[in-house]
Amino acid sequence: MTSNLFSPLAIRGTEFPNRAWMAPMCQYSADTTGPGTGAPNDWHVQHYGSRAVGGAGLILVEATAVTAEGRISIGDLGIWNDTQVEAHRRLTALMRAHGTVPGIQLAHAGRKATSDLEFNGGRALDPSEGGWIPVAPSAVPFSSSRPVPHALTAAEIQEVVAAFAAAARRALDAGYEVVEIHGAHGYLLHEFLSPVSNRREDEYGGSFENRTRLAVEIADAVRAEVGDRVPVFFRVSATDWIEPEGWTADETVRLAAVLREHAIDLLDVSSGGSVPRADIPSAPGYQVPFAARVRRETGLPTGAVGLITEPRQAEKILADGDADAVFIGRELLRNPYWPLHAARELGDEVPVPAPYRRA
Repeated sequence: MTSNLFSPLAIRGTEFPNRAWMAPMCQYSADTTGPGTGAPNDWHVQHYGSRAVGGAGLILVEATAVTAEGRISIGDLGIWNDTQVEAHRRLTALMRAHGTVPGIQLAHAGRKATSDLEFNGGRALDPSEGGWIPVAPSAVPFSSSRPVPHALTAAEIQEVVAAFAAAARRALDAGYEVVEIHGAHGYLLHEFLSPVSNRREDEYGGSFENRTRLAVEIADAVRAEVGDRVPVFFRVSATDWIEPEGWTADETVRLAAVLREHAIDLLDVSSGGSVPRADIPSAPGYQVPFAARVRRETGLPTGAVGLITEPRQAEKILADGDADAVFIGRELLRNPYWPLHAARELGDEVPVPAPYRRA
């Protein structure tokens, strides 16, 4: 019998060979200067190629900036120009050759942009050091050590929408088969959703409908670019972990219902990231209940993520109906071949690359 984890899943025109998916995780390893700025390089080829060989059914390439100022760090990937598109084709061709569906997460870092590389400390860089002035819904910094962002005008918000649409178009040209909109972890779209970062008094601030307006506009713009057959996911932070003043789980359910009406196919349910002071009760599977609630109350398919490390843990999440797929994060950094090991533990037969069969 095939396990739930290794049963296929069809969404629109795409069939995923299994439901053990690689979560987007920034590598902070793109070139930082010259014409290759923001483009994938040899590091990304080996990194994502290893996980494709390892049997992931979907690989969502890390947060990829839709504009240069939308990068979290100077080493982030981007897809705001055609030079970057050509480099991304190396990744999608390799994934597809090993039976993995190639996907990409489109992102804008908002007020958390203009950082040094994470493994160099991730401090904010000012323009004299190669940084830039970040943008946000309101001129409210993420923390006392971060710069005050520029509050976007209504016209500039529309430029952001257009940038996401253009990035989605380039993603298809690069060979990606799934597009995810990053609306979590305190980055720009999440900043608009959460009252702690959105102090606007226009049509993009205040009420739930106003705070979710940008997310909906981007969902519509991306769908218009990719057509009817391409799956579009949305990543959300289900809670800021500072209820009731921040974005809440109840609002996530409301947003999921809205996004379903705007042709989003799956909600990738994470949490946190909007404020540094949040007390997050991290434990194995701690975010799964949020994914389960969205799926149960709205009917929108979900992906569960967050300290999912064991095959039987992942299998139970799916068997219990808490999610339609599981996103494996840091466990895939530790073990690129986690899906192959998981299949063996669950008694499934899955393809193994011929050169590795003797092992």
